[in-house]
Amino acid sequence: MTQTSMTQATELVEGYRTGALSPVEATQDALNAIEKYDEQVNAFVLVDAEGALAAAKESEARWRAGTPLGPGDGVPTSIKDALWTIGWPTMRGSTMIDPAGPWDQDAPSVARLRETGAVILGKTTTPEYSWKGVTDSYTYGATGNPWDATKTSGGSSGGSATAVGLGMGAWSLGTDGGGSVRIPAAFTGTVALKPTYGLIPLFPPSAFGTLSHAGPMTRTVRDAAALLDVVSGFDPRDWSAMPTPATSFLHGIDDGVAGLRIAFSADLGFVNNDPEVEALVRTAVGVLADAGAVVTEVDPGFTDPIDAFNVLWWSGAAKVLSAYDVDDRVDPGLRRVAELGAAYSASDFLDATNIRMELGTLMGKFHEQYDVLITPTLPITAFPVGQDVPDGSASPDWTDWTPYTYAFNLTQQPALSVPCGFTKSGLPAGLQVVAARHADALTLRVGHTYQAATDWHHRTPTLEAQ
Repeated sequence: MTQTSMTQATELVEGYRTGALSPVEATQDALNAIEKYDEQVNAFVLVDAEGALAAAKESEARWRAGTPLGPGDGVPTSIKDALWTIGWPTMRGSTMIDPAGPWDQDAPSVARLRETGAVILGKTTTPEYSWKGVTDSYTYGATGNPWDATKTSGGSSGGSATAVGLGMGAWSLGTDGGGSVRIPAAFTGTVALKPTYGLIPLFPPSAFGTLSHAGPMTRTVRDAAALLDVVSGFDPRDWSAMPTPATSFLHGIDDGVAGLRIAFSADLGFVNNDPEVEALVRTAVGVLADAGAVVTEVDPGFTDPIDAFNVLWWSGAAKVLSAYDVDDRVDPGLRRVAELGAAYSASDFLDATNIRMELGTLMGKFHEQYDVLITPTLPITAFPVGQDVPDGSASPDWTDWTPYTYAFNLTQQPALSVPCGFTKSGLPAGLQVVAARHADALTLRVGHTYQAATDWHHRTPTLEAQ
């Protein structure tokens, strides 16, 4: 890797502050990584090298003058191609969107990044309308994994995870409607947070409704907290946006876990894990116990809410496609689930919503007894690129192999994925930390405590340039 391409964003900013590092050099290093690896992994759909270097030069001048715009000034950044960007098309992996635009608004989180002076390198790949747990589309093709380009990066924010994992920018913004930042984080050995719903405002609203969150994607938990500081905050365009936080998410991140009540569920009572993945997660929980946490192995007590989630998600897919004359240019899996979604009744939707509310109540009570819940992020490691599901899957649905993620979109709780080791085949596994709604800082504190005691996040992919 190049000099700064794998440097944490918070370390870059400190280097800019002292003059030891340069935003221009950091941006050029990120662009070099894109040039070196992207042909293999297809992480980006748009790269603006000229614009990024110009922005980096402006950032460097501000740092030299002692007038940075904010805590992200000069940090090389990418944006998932599901979030609006002024002047750049947001194609969402679809052939149905007119690239002519107009593209005259930023999504709220993108606007916050510009306000802090972040250097936006370009936009990252996503499946069509972010509908599934891997990243491929007719428009842009499939995205590979930093550890093995023949394996999937996961999805739907797979381009962002692969970009971060290979040093193509220090951090990225993704979206998560059923696991879409956490799934690729687990598969790529990176970090991602699905925050409490409304903490990062969204505009335009998602067709998948209040399941969909935006979230930071980074290599470390500290960077995730720093990025969350930048992109969270009230925006009037989002009717459900929360007030701007009064305290930095970096505050208290080093406080450790001594005395915290951690509930560990190895399988939620209904999941079959790859034995290597489960062993890695159990070892990780032991690290937290050694750090002073009070760990109890217990299931939260709910059955798999997959049917309720699918009603809500497939209905969203039907809504997405209802605006278009659908033909064979549309992902066949998306067409299939949209047809299922179109057949649901209002009563079906309300029944699913009722299950969602009951699950939220159950988890609210659960967190009165336990500060956080820890699970695997996924029960498996990455499978071959270009497939929606692993070999031998009994279902064509991506929700069949992501049982730990979508439940917490239903409940709108913060959920963090942290890398917790590698299988014998060299593929990463992820640990998921879930807390009560609005306890985002606690998920970050637990995740950071684990990272401070381990070195998985310091390991760099061995992908060879071709």
